[in-house]
Amino acid sequence: MNRPSIFISLIPLICLCIFIAIAISLFGDAALDGASQIVLLICSAIAVTLALPGRYVSFRKLEEAISEKVASVAVALVILLLIGALAGSWMISGIVPSLIYYGLKILHPSFFLVTACIISGIVSVMTGSSWTTIATIGVALMGIGEALGIGVGWVGGSIVAGAYFGDKMSPLSDTTIMASSVCGVPLFKHIRFLMGTTVPSMGITLLVYLLVGLIVGAQGESNVAQISDGLQRTFHISPWLLIVPVLTGIMIARRMPILAILFLAVLMGTVTALVAQTDLVYQISGDRSLRGLINGAMTMIYGSTNLETGIPMLNDLVSTSGMSGMVSTIWLIICAMIFGASMTATGMLESIVLFILRFPKRPTSMVATTVITGFFLNVITCDQYISIIISSSMFKNAFTKMGLDARLLSRSIEDSATVTSPLIPWSTCGMTQAHVLGVSTFVYAPYALFNYLCPLMSILVADYAVRRLNRQTLAL
Repeated sequence: MNRPSIFISLIPLICLCIFIAIAISLFGDAALDGASQIVLLICSAIAVTLALPGRYVSFRKLEEAISEKVASVAVALVILLLIGALAGSWMISGIVPSLIYYGLKILHPSFFLVTACIISGIVSVMTGSSWTTIATIGVALMGIGEALGIGVGWVGGSIVAGAYFGDKMSPLSDTTIMASSVCGVPLFKHIRFLMGTTVPSMGITLLVYLLVGLIVGAQGESNVAQISDGLQRTFHISPWLLIVPVLTGIMIARRMPILAILFLAVLMGTVTALVAQTDLVYQISGDRSLRGLINGAMTMIYGSTNLETGIPMLNDLVSTSGMSGMVSTIWLIICAMIFGASMTATGMLESIVLFILRFPKRPTSMVATTVITGFFLNVITCDQYISIIISSSMFKNAFTKMGLDARLLSRSIEDSATVTSPLIPWSTCGMTQAHVLGVSTFVYAPYALFNYLCPLMSILVADYAVRRLNRQTLAL
């Protein structure tokens, strides 16, 4: 197949950036509810239209590429639906409200951002999954932060930063395992080498969160009593309800399949709601019969619920959208996969990649190119796993020819493809975390400081890392 020139290949990407900017200016946060999907489809059409005259791709190949891309995220789409159900069942059952209630008693506003980041990081290291961390403890932390009057951008950013720190450092993480394996680096050697950029980045992040918390934290203390009273009036709050997240944590620690964990977590949440919050379930259906109980439970899982607590801010906090709330996110993921398939099948992505590889001449520039490419691939392919695989394939030989250790490559890939994925509004990670936390990617992304610092740190310490690796090699 012929390959389009770099100039032709960049046109769909440039159009994507321009059209997304226009969509955001016109629709704001609501751009992800439909406008961004249309933009992705338009840019996909632009890529195909530019490719057809030069016979860079046939429609059959394009259809096959789209089918493969969409199939690659099929499990992720099911996970999203279950996360929507989990959010609904854990909220109405009183599990999340109980976590928020007790969290308000324990956590001080001034230290909340630091605490939220550390808790998310610990849970993510233990589970190996940023998605699971954010869908469970992250939702509760988000509610606590809002109740304390802390800006949702800061709260969401601290949760995402901690979750992706843990995802990056955990030996149970699929992205960590993938990055080390595709680069041919033993897993624990890879993790130890990651500490050179990950620990300083997280240290700076926690320091900033501490300073911000000390400045703005005290402003929210007046909300605590009001929110706590509202939660007690609306839900049956009990420490016994926390058994469900504990059991979920045990299942995660035992490395059960994620689909099984989420399904059982939803089931436990539903049973808990029927037992502990029976009146609320009746209230959702508006019918106090057995039929109404079943209807309320089903609505809690798949539909929208709006409870009246007497406090407008708390009403928004405890409202849920269930599985149906994930539809726009799933739609966006499918459209993103179509755009990624169009760029790949037409050869435009390959042209851009080969063009990029012409520039790095020194270790620092090679690492910088790898990091920038990882972020760029997240923008284009909309998926961190694809970015990791393509990045390793692109740069493995180049690193070898330059005499650079494979650990430098695996770290550079993780410092870019993994941690920048939740910063892209139309990527699978960006869309998922935004929906689960109830905060647009555009709102939390500026405050996920760790996710910016890691790529920068990787470039800044590249020369030092090369010298240290060379000394280790000579010592052996």
